Amino acid sequence: MIEWIRFLIGAFFIIIGIITAAVATFGMYRFSYVLNRMHSAAMCDTLALASVMIGLIVIYGISFASLKLVLIILFLWFASPVSSHLVSRLEVTIYKNLEQECEVPKE
Repeated sequence: MIEWIRFLIGAFFIIIGIITAAVATFGMYRFSYVLNRMHSAAMCDTLALASVMIGLIVIYGISFASLKLVLIILFLWFASPVSSHLVSRLEVTIYKNLEQECEVPKE
């Protein structure tokens, strides 16, 4: 009985992750400006992968594989926002028509 409950909770998290990834994919096609696309992809990507990994952790239970999945979640939570920030700063630095796309505060 406990195995079924763990499986259902894990499946719930995996389904939430898949839905979040689908929303991110829709956001990638919906927005026209690259920074809006990047924001949609970065936020939803991190949440979707974390939800799927949490679902797998619940299904596996306490094991060495669960520890590996926790380490993957931690790495993704640190690496994904940093890489998105660096790419967006590059876009802001290089793109010449940025003022036409959005308002930019003067520094």
